[in-house]
Amino acid sequence: MKIENYLTKSLNLELPIIMAPMHFVSNTVMLKAAMDSGIAGAFPSLNHRKEGELEKVLTELNEHKNKNNSKGTYGINLIVGKSNPFYKKHLDICVEQKVPFYITSLGNPKEVIEKAHKYNAIVLSDVTNIAHAKKADQVGCDGFIAVGAGAGGHAGPYPLNVLIPSLKKHFPNKPVIAAGAISSGEGIFSMLSLGASGVSMGTRFIASNESGVAIEYKNGIVNSGMQDIVMTDRLTGTKSTVIYNDFIKKLGLKQSGFEKFMSNNRFTKKYFKMYIQMRGMKWLEGAAIPGSKDSLWMAGQSVEMINNITSIQDIVNKLKEETIIAKEKVDSFFV
Repeated sequence: MKIENYLTKSLNLELPIIMAPMHFVSNTVMLKAAMDSGIAGAFPSLNHRKEGELEKVLTELNEHKNKNNSKGTYGINLIVGKSNPFYKKHLDICVEQKVPFYITSLGNPKEVIEKAHKYNAIVLSDVTNIAHAKKADQVGCDGFIAVGAGAGGHAGPYPLNVLIPSLKKHFPNKPVIAAGAISSGEGIFSMLSLGASGVSMGTRFIASNESGVAIEYKNGIVNSGMQDIVMTDRLTGTKSTVIYNDFIKKLGLKQSGFEKFMSNNRFTKKYFKMYIQMRGMKWLEGAAIPGSKDSLWMAGQSVEMINNITSIQDIVNKLKEETIIAKEKVDSFFV
């Protein structure tokens, strides 16, 4: 079975899957494995904040993609809001290195779109509702990452079976990539049937051999159920989904009154939000340290369906097999 649609054609993929960008989880080993498996891998630029680090990673990924004639590709996630002090610098580096595609989050993607389109790169914008989508559409994004309920990180409020058809209704010519609580071929097939051009999956790939996080985090993915996923605004100021581990129990799920005041005061909000994000990244960074007690385990509700730790190639092979089985099963219903 071969799936041909906007995502597979524009990014030259064997399966319409993006391995979602994950803070302090995504690494070059995972990205290379994704490419070699025929899917797209993405990572946040903020994973590489030291001088010269992002350039080195992009050079390595470009060399791997060209040398090995990989079946897939890679992209980068840019937080384009004012709270990201590295945004301008990272964008210039990405353009210079000709990153194949971008995922934009938390801000106006206009500048990214203008610079990326000069060398025919693709820009997909995270959206959680129609209002966000209208703004991204007006400045010319190539497609939407529809972030629905149950997603890891900044989950949206709406279920994908409503959000995707709604986006297709309002923007019939704009490709939509589904993101949120997808971890199986059945999930992929259901999203395609709703009109999505593909899926963005993160949580499933945390429990992979190539993932660089601590084994405690990987086991947390395997051993958790959907009831163990909670939302907190302590991480970035915006509600994010995490596993309810010992650290988050002590930290709490709600910002303090002081934090809310500083985040909303017009004189302090820009710099305080920067501080909140940097602090949250330190907590996330701890997830890569074996035995660390001071770390957040970001994950989506798809932990419910994840039962083992295996290689990215095995994960992709299983997803492909499950997608075929799901299609055959549905086909059998029609007589």
